[in-house]
Amino acid sequence: MKIYTAKELYERLTQADECVWIEAKGEDDTSESLMESVCSFSNESGLGGGYILLGIGEDKKSKDDRFIIEGVKDPDKKQLDISTQCASMFNMAVRPRIDVEQLDGKNILKIFVPELPSQQKPLYFQKHGLPQGAWRRIGSSDQRCTEDDLRSFYLDDSSFDSGEVKRTSIKDVDEKALDYYRMLRSRVNPEAAELKYDNKELLESLDCLTENGTLTYTGLLMFGTKEAHRKFCPLARIDYIRVHGNEWVQNPDERFSTIEFTGSYLLQLNSILDAVRSELPLNFSLKEGQIQATTTPDLPDRVLREAIVNSIMHRSYRMNRPTQIIRYNNRIEIINAGFSLKDQEFIGNAGSYTRNYHLATIFHETNLAETKGTGIRTIRRLLSENKMPLPTFESNRRDDSFTIRLLVKPFYNEDDIKWLGLYERYDFNKNQKEALLFAREVGAVDTLTYSQMNLVSLTDAFEELVKMEQAGVLVQKGRTEEVAYYILATISPVNIPSSNEISPVNIPSSDTISPALRNRIEKLGKRPDKEDVRKLIIELCKEAPRTKKQLAEIFDRDEEYIKKFYLSKMVNIDLELTIPENPTDPNQAYKTK
Repeated sequence: MKIYTAKELYERLTQADECVWIEAKGEDDTSESLMESVCSFSNESGLGGGYILLGIGEDKKSKDDRFIIEGVKDPDKKQLDISTQCASMFNMAVRPRIDVEQLDGKNILKIFVPELPSQQKPLYFQKHGLPQGAWRRIGSSDQRCTEDDLRSFYLDDSSFDSGEVKRTSIKDVDEKALDYYRMLRSRVNPEAAELKYDNKELLESLDCLTENGTLTYTGLLMFGTKEAHRKFCPLARIDYIRVHGNEWVQNPDERFSTIEFTGSYLLQLNSILDAVRSELPLNFSLKEGQIQATTTPDLPDRVLREAIVNSIMHRSYRMNRPTQIIRYNNRIEIINAGFSLKDQEFIGNAGSYTRNYHLATIFHETNLAETKGTGIRTIRRLLSENKMPLPTFESNRRDDSFTIRLLVKPFYNEDDIKWLGLYERYDFNKNQKEALLFAREVGAVDTLTYSQMNLVSLTDAFEELVKMEQAGVLVQKGRTEEVAYYILATISPVNIPSSNEISPVNIPSSDTISPALRNRIEKLGKRPDKEDVRKLIIELCKEAPRTKKQLAEIFDRDEEYIKKFYLSKMVNIDLELTIPENPTDPNQAYKTK
């Protein structure tokens, strides 16, 4: 874009009344409003950037002299504030050009914001995430981005990995990485034409080196030296984090130990795999005819490799944060920058959206990754063949992150079967039993996770989890538009009667219940109708006032479950029960009206 003076910009603004590439801001305008304009000029495709004139007030009610020269009282401080905000408020630092010029003897800040390369879009406010934190320029106004806008950003023909890394050269390439690529490529196709190229020609053919002799992000990430990585992309590293226990502990002195992997992805991949593999639980087996037992991890090596390679190929390098591989005692979580371009419900289906075409091509052509669009399906197949729980995924648009979760041991070992026996009376199906085990291992289960690990629709997942909630085994702890979250009920499984007991309902002997009413309760079955339970509660309270705790024991449910699904509703809709004077007192009883 041509360089304009503040005077020229002001004249254009007053003549055109409104301008798509010029924005007037009075000194009293909020800093957030100013930053929204910075964001929109950075993102708007084909605009080339835009100018902000700070110190020009706007009177939208006036037909004449709409733009008023107010000036900026302390331009030096204002420049520093704007520079600091541009460097810290967004997902990446923005460096606008800021000049102080005078109009009518008053200081004006002329701020030029260049358009970002397509590979670096969208720019967005870190505190708001995506899509709410991204803005674009529509006409003469700044507009918040929509989901469709995000799709157009991320599916741009020029992927981030083809972008040029300034101040780099072929001297920043690790020749060991090039040799390793040639070895892997020759295994796949010994006649591949690129094997005959010299280093420069090979890098150019892989879109790793530009005509100007600088490396692209593909060249730097796949073949760059450790020194080049630290200098030009220090947060593109991969961190292996070992957490002691099954939960992330907030104590900074005890929570984890970390190994940082930086340098060529090709050379680092095996080191990363070795570090993770060394701590996996081993399965001992002695096949027929063998003299010596073999030990292999329950989690297949190919699954681990595919998951890590997928994280490298699909992460968003626009975000300045490392990929994290977190090893808990019972699972591995790989957390990546960049939400899934495919809807979560369809992850693993045929077809794939790739953020980094050239990175992916190198991994595919060296057989380090599955054919495009088949990686997740391969992981599922291998885990299923090894009788391991299927992977679960979490895509977070607000945080612009993606997580894949792999449990490291198979379900249904001796301890699992014994624990599930405590829930035998509920006659849960296999999917529901695995949901119980998952909730025990991870701490919670949600409808999306249930759908992914059991390969059922979200509708089926919701219905089956609701049945478990109604049975008093799960308690819903939260819900969004897409998913509902559940944890195991607070009641201890050891109090759940097994199926060999006479009655599916555990009625305390200390509770005086008439024989007729007791008989009706015993005939309820494992999954009683809510209306039948409601009627029985009324009859029980007619016989004698009952506390929430007593009713929970009679129907063998958690106290909060009884309160949520029965007592509170029966009081709120003015049925036969009266609320206790002090409902928080466990000895206060519900009575009939």
